[in-house]
Amino acid sequence: MGKYILKRMALIVPTLFGIILINFVIVQFAPGGPIEQIIAQVTTGNISTTSGISGGGDSGVSSNAAASEADISGTYGLDPELIADLEKQFGFDKPAHERFFDMVVNYLQFDFGMSFFQDRPVLDLVLERIPVSISLGLWSLLIVYGISIPLGIAKAVRDGTRFDLWTSSIIFVGYAIPGFLFAVLLIVVFAGGNYFDIFPLRGLVSDNWDELSWPDKILDYFWHLALPVTALTIGGFATLTMLTKNSFLEEINKQFVLTARSKGLTERRVLYSHVFRNAMLIVIAGFPAAFVSIFFTGSVLIEVIFSLDGMGLLSYEAIIKRDYPILFGTVFCFTLIGLIMHLVGDLTYVLVDPRIDFETRGD
Repeated sequence: MGKYILKRMALIVPTLFGIILINFVIVQFAPGGPIEQIIAQVTTGNISTTSGISGGGDSGVSSNAAASEADISGTYGLDPELIADLEKQFGFDKPAHERFFDMVVNYLQFDFGMSFFQDRPVLDLVLERIPVSISLGLWSLLIVYGISIPLGIAKAVRDGTRFDLWTSSIIFVGYAIPGFLFAVLLIVVFAGGNYFDIFPLRGLVSDNWDELSWPDKILDYFWHLALPVTALTIGGFATLTMLTKNSFLEEINKQFVLTARSKGLTERRVLYSHVFRNAMLIVIAGFPAAFVSIFFTGSVLIEVIFSLDGMGLLSYEAIIKRDYPILFGTVFCFTLIGLIMHLVGDLTYVLVDPRIDFETRGD
């Protein structure tokens, strides 16, 4: 197994390189780069030509990506020297291949550069925001898996009963409600809306968190997480629960289960000693994708509604503002975590079913 792990870890570097290259090429053709946005603000009077602009260094992208200095100055009626200064300030005065090479070298040292518009290192912003995303994603995933798997098993064992019917109805009603809409409902009911004022409306911890004792800090942390985690996980039960149920039903009807029952084994032993490890493989297969989805992409609206500064919100704002260092930095982090989670998923396969041997398969 160790040989297989080393092979997978060795593949992480070229995979990261390929994804960064693809994103780099795509961004070259993306309209409305950071310089164009600054010029638009200058021409509309929102900022001056000397304020509100922070140097980004080598960004690895083009300004427009590819509008020329003459085209920009001619269109907006600005001094070409101002455009040239902006391009130099953001690092767009270098050829594309040189920008890409510099970016890759910096990324190998986990140096993601400076944000164009926040004047802070991207790594600092990521480290500042990632605890929020970890809190939302980790607890949401644990709750979804912790409830959906036992519930799916119970539905499979009681297939066709009233319990199966009623739980399916409740699950699909919850699935039909968008997470952001359920978040608004929770705020109205439990966070000082028209009914109760039980939970806080914003933030991950209270303002006086540093002054609290450790037990009070833990309680305060989960007090703030209660509503956003509930809203984030409410729609995650249906797919996983039904996947678990159908997987167990398929295994229960196989010949080896009938053979185990004919030998006098109890239903519980048949279910958990023979059916469980086979049925859980398909559930485990979706774990990495579910983790990455909840960890990052699924939390953007929840972070906005509950005023939580996480990675999802950071990457979304970077896309809107064309803050390319943050955009590339978050893509790098998302990809790295996703690749690691796929490796974790393979290791979990072996834990559930020791008969799986990835090294033999790889040979």
